[in-house]
Amino acid sequence: MILMLLANLTYVQVIKASDYREDPRNQRVLLAEYARKRGQISAGGQILASSVETNDRLRYQRHYANGPLYSSVTGYYSVIYASAGLERAQDEVLNGSDDRLFVRRLSDLITGRNPSGGNVVLTIDPSVQKAAFDAMTAKNYTGAVVALRPRTGEILAMVSTPSYDPNPLASHSADAQKQAWTKYAADNPQTLVNRAISETYPPGSTFKLVDTAAALQAGFTPDSPLTAASQITLANTRTGLENFAGTPCGAGPTASLRDALARSCNTAFAELTAAVGVSKLRAQAELFGIGSVDDAIPMPVAPSSLGPIPDTAALQQSGIGQRDVRLTPLQNAVIAATIANGGQRMTPHLVKEIQGPDLSTLDTTDAAREDRAMPPDTARALTDMMIGAEARTQGSGKLTGVQIASKTGTAEHGSDPKNTPPHAWYVAFAPAQNPQVAVAVLVENGGDRSLEATGGSVAAPIGRSVIAAALRGGGGG
Repeated sequence: MILMLLANLTYVQVIKASDYREDPRNQRVLLAEYARKRGQISAGGQILASSVETNDRLRYQRHYANGPLYSSVTGYYSVIYASAGLERAQDEVLNGSDDRLFVRRLSDLITGRNPSGGNVVLTIDPSVQKAAFDAMTAKNYTGAVVALRPRTGEILAMVSTPSYDPNPLASHSADAQKQAWTKYAADNPQTLVNRAISETYPPGSTFKLVDTAAALQAGFTPDSPLTAASQITLANTRTGLENFAGTPCGAGPTASLRDALARSCNTAFAELTAAVGVSKLRAQAELFGIGSVDDAIPMPVAPSSLGPIPDTAALQQSGIGQRDVRLTPLQNAVIAATIANGGQRMTPHLVKEIQGPDLSTLDTTDAAREDRAMPPDTARALTDMMIGAEARTQGSGKLTGVQIASKTGTAEHGSDPKNTPPHAWYVAFAPAQNPQVAVAVLVENGGDRSLEATGGSVAAPIGRSVIAAALRGGGGG
């Protein structure tokens, strides 16, 4: 009996100690966690998340200034529903257990000072974030916007709509938390999902930038001739593929690659990708970061993918950003930023600096290079072609005196794509010859234009307003 008791005690105190300590039902752990002042999250001199002292059993409560504006970045910190966003990704810093805060913890122990967490400073530019959020919510659009600084990979804005207010989820009232959770789920089952990094979508014609980069490095030039036919039959099939609205790609029998990109001609790009081949297209996509599975900003990012490409017909469909091609809005922004940066892909990141509780700098995030996606001369040629695409792009909000390089996309999806409103895309950077900001805009299901939606009519005005905000704020940094 004594041996059994000793064995049970050892099992409870040693083997299962960690499980009991981390069990959310352990009130002692919960009380200790909320007795410590959690660090703040800030951006551009504005505090986005902080802890305020209360008079109830849990000493501190999380507070989010402008909660819906930044919820796609901060996430939430909840007694019942745990955490999300940066509250989860940077939990060790915010709760004070990160190794970089060891000296501070030791000092707190020696001096008897109340322990507190470290602070996280973001790369977000509040004016750019607000411009993106306002443009999406003014139209009640569902979708996402990501803006990047091409030279460094800093994320200037990351918006997902519809948004939510994380403050009720941080309440110390269980009823208030549950009511908020139920309401958000009832309004939209994916309200709490960050569409910018956690959802993937067919990119439509924005994927033609990847095709063009591969083609230019495979020996094609901007003047290479391609078919101008309004419709073609996919290789070894009886399936037809047509241009948008069934229009030809210009007046003659052929169109240059430059004109095909500006006009976004599906038939020309189906011919182009068939000539480039699967291996070169996949290799180019990988150089842009498509297919990476270990991305974190520091929140995890859903991997983008080309999907299986078993034959030439599948390659032709994939080349126009359809079939099984899926990108996150962040990935599409990275493609635009890489072209803007002369072909050099940079690691996208959201955390600028880690601070101690006294605001002293403990760590900073340096710009990090990834694979070079293309030589500088190829990037320059592609930029010139994107300037031509912007010149043909309709929609409001064009900026006087600012040259934008862009590409739109109108992506079919669903089980009945011809009768389902398409997703609208716009990827761009500006100023074209000295890029300070790159942006990707996705509006799900055509926004308010239904089947008549296009990337130019729906997404382009939003992208231009974000670019304008970034340039007003000196987004080049």
